[in-house]
Amino acid sequence: MHGILRWRRLLAFCIGAVLSTAAPLSTQAAEPYEVDVLLPLTGSASFYGTAQQQSLRAVEDEVNKSGGIFGRPLKFVIADDQSNPQVAVQLATQIIAKHPPFFLGPTLTAECNAVMPLLKDGPVTYCFTPGAHPPAGSYVFGFGADTLYLQQAALTYLGAKGIKRIALIASTDGSGQDGEARLDQALEKQKAVTLVAREHFAPTDVSVAAQLARIKAANPQAIVVWTTGTPFGTVLRGIRDAGIDLPILTTNGNLTRAQMKQYASFLPKDLIFPGAAFFDPSTITDKAVRGVVDEFLRELAAQGAKPDWGNNNCYDGARLMVSALRKIGPNATATQIRDYIEKLKGWPGINGIYDFTAQPQRGLGQDSVVMVRWDPAKDNWIALSKPGGMPLPGR
Repeated sequence: MHGILRWRRLLAFCIGAVLSTAAPLSTQAAEPYEVDVLLPLTGSASFYGTAQQQSLRAVEDEVNKSGGIFGRPLKFVIADDQSNPQVAVQLATQIIAKHPPFFLGPTLTAECNAVMPLLKDGPVTYCFTPGAHPPAGSYVFGFGADTLYLQQAALTYLGAKGIKRIALIASTDGSGQDGEARLDQALEKQKAVTLVAREHFAPTDVSVAAQLARIKAANPQAIVVWTTGTPFGTVLRGIRDAGIDLPILTTNGNLTRAQMKQYASFLPKDLIFPGAAFFDPSTITDKAVRGVVDEFLRELAAQGAKPDWGNNNCYDGARLMVSALRKIGPNATATQIRDYIEKLKGWPGINGIYDFTAQPQRGLGQDSVVMVRWDPAKDNWIALSKPGGMPLPGR
């Protein structure tokens, strides 16, 4: 009997000890896992900022509801790069000094190109632009399909619709230069479409009337406008003022609701973009991709938001880095994260199935590109093509 009483007392003591130590632990919040992000909250690309923040909040919520990063809540720490390459370099330098394994951003091509030389030995970054072209094996990854694939899909669509003569007007900044160079490469790969006029303008120009007059005289069937943000509005106003009524093709960098609303009074009737299937989920056949897209749309809807390109260009990249951390652990190094991504294939995102072994530093090719058109009546973009650019029946 005395032995039983001693065991009961010992058991009660142990339970009390556990409870007394467990209570304080349960009230201590785990230290957040912070990730630095460069976003253009102000400046010429500020139309991206709100949408990008919505997507990062969605990723935070999704990750933290499912356990965080090994029990630590994920927290994105956002800095405003002001849409300015010099500011982006300054902020990136400050981030690099903290020796993180990775950060996210910047968004514009010129910004990513400016930051890239700083990252020869890490950390990893994921630029939110298709216009940057990091070398294979580097610590820099770029968003979405390469600009060359965007142009090839666009030419595939235009050629199949009977458009043979196009003109180009491009800004002289990094985005415009990249779009022009890749368009030239895409034109060389096919015979159906030819370029009949080529014009340039500075992003700070307030008028492009002379350039558009020369384009109009060349009698194209469609115009490619390769620039983003405020300069895009300048060209659209000029097109209206010049009385030009042609299909306008522009970069996916302009797939934003903020711009469609701001430029509503002078948008062309046919405004076409190289986009993605998530704009029209009914066209998605892969179940894994559809599952990610559905989750993406649910998270945005919970914030009262409708998706556009700003939501898109950071979503998969943020999830990709979380995937690396959950695979390797919160103490992952830059080299481990880079090596993990380099070998990744069959990974579903809202833009399709990523395969970094086939498409180094990007994961996506031309088959991830779906041509879309802005439909003001529906207040949304509608799919015009199959993946890769061939038109859908009747579109």
